[in-house]
Amino acid sequence: MIPNALRIQIRGWLNEAVEAGARYTRACAVVGISARCIQRWRSDDVDARRTRVQTPTNAFSAAEVTTILATVNAPEYAHLPPTQIVPMLADHNVYMGSESSFYRILRREKQLAHRRPERAAQPRRKPSALIATAPNQIATWDITYLPSNVRGQYFYLYAVLDLFSRQVVAWQVYERESQAHASALMRDYVERENIAPGQLTLHADNGAVMKGSSLYATLQALHIATSHSRPSVSDDNPFIESLFKTIKYRPQHPLTPFATIDDARAFADRLLTWYNTEHRHSQIRYVTPHERHQGRDVAILAQRRQLYTEARQRNPQRWSGGTRNWSLIEQVTLNPHRVEQLQSPKH
Repeated sequence: MIPNALRIQIRGWLNEAVEAGARYTRACAVVGISARCIQRWRSDDVDARRTRVQTPTNAFSAAEVTTILATVNAPEYAHLPPTQIVPMLADHNVYMGSESSFYRILRREKQLAHRRPERAAQPRRKPSALIATAPNQIATWDITYLPSNVRGQYFYLYAVLDLFSRQVVAWQVYERESQAHASALMRDYVERENIAPGQLTLHADNGAVMKGSSLYATLQALHIATSHSRPSVSDDNPFIESLFKTIKYRPQHPLTPFATIDDARAFADRLLTWYNTEHRHSQIRYVTPHERHQGRDVAILAQRRQLYTEARQRNPQRWSGGTRNWSLIEQVTLNPHRVEQLQSPKH
């Protein structure tokens, strides 16, 4: 790479040679540089980029822009978007510009904000993190559809999932969504699990049943704290959603609709009993939810650790690293803060 200073000096020598009568190409050959190279040096010194900014001949004048801004900010138009303002002006036999021109001017002036009379969208904060360190501290529940053989009609599976153990602690199938059914299910759950007042927090989404006053009164009477997802955000209630996907994608799930509610209840009993007592859950070290709910996972995982330790001692050459992690998961977090780690609800 030849420095610019040397390039200037070489071009000066060539100019002197040409002025003395030498041919340009022969002079370049004497220097040892082609004439084409000298041409490239000259083009490098010229900025060929277009710097002229063209103004359209039909652009709005400053006075027209001022008139448009004054109009859209007038009291009768300030709350309306250009899609409403332009037709209203036309009804008064006034034309200032197209809707796109109004939008362009408002955007340039940083006035293209929420102009409609409705309340602007409000930010939704993420629910507070809920941490379970034992069964029956945090539960999450929801309702899912089970198809019937009558088109447009469904049966409804109500399910309550314990966050710590992943056990489905209560479920029932009804013919409709009802706060009375949900209240009965919660009372049955509290009685069977012998839950003390103030012990349980129940998380749900924002469905009509979940936020109904009748159910809320029942939960208050049972001294159960409540928590809710953000509106239209299924990620705030992932554990119960994952449960529904797991049971609905089982091969035992019938491909045809249920003929009667008894058939739907038999299906729910069969699948959820399997889920609790046979299904080894990937996020609780592959023990069943029922084993973890009963506290038997401590001994099971200890036995697995001992087994793997002894296997490694017998054949150390087969182990390139540590043994499989069979440690006990001591807490599960629903909607963790960023600094916390969420035990994934995958099944």
